[in-house]
Amino acid sequence: MKKLLTRSLVCAVLGMSTLAVAQDAAPEAPKEPVKAPSADAVRDTWNYFYKGQGQGPVLVEAKLCTEVAKEGPNKYECTAEVGAEGVKANTSVMLWQAYLVPQGDSVEDVMVQTKQGTVVRETKDVKLKGDGWRARQWTGVRLNKPGNWTVTVMRGDQVLKELQVKVQ
Repeated sequence: MKKLLTRSLVCAVLGMSTLAVAQDAAPEAPKEPVKAPSADAVRDTWNYFYKGQGQGPVLVEAKLCTEVAKEGPNKYECTAEVGAEGVKANTSVMLWQAYLVPQGDSVEDVMVQTKQGTVVRETKDVKLKGDGWRARQWTGVRLNKPGNWTVTVMRGDQVLKELQVKVQ
């Protein structure tokens, strides 16, 4: 009987202690809800990915970054974006890009061009492959002189995106 009472008391204490610990633990930060796309948007994306071969990439996002994560939960994401204040000359800067490329396609006519004022300083080719839902690419750009610069993503002579950056 004494043994049964001792076991019951130990179980009760252990049960209450885990409950107390659970109450003392800080609650997890709520995750920010992500907007669900419409059914039509999902269908259009599926159709383009699976049946849009030969139509070229869709540039979804482009931003100037000083850092792209190489590992961890943000792997291949821009983790330090260039702010409105710009950058100092000769700072290592990348144009981070995310595309939707139709499955199986290879695209070799995308370029990143840097201009200081109206003078083209550099043009680099970007090669993309439709291996998955999102093709990410980061292209190093040289911003080596103070002034106003434009970084442009182009496909042939079509401008896909232009970003302005101030270099000090």
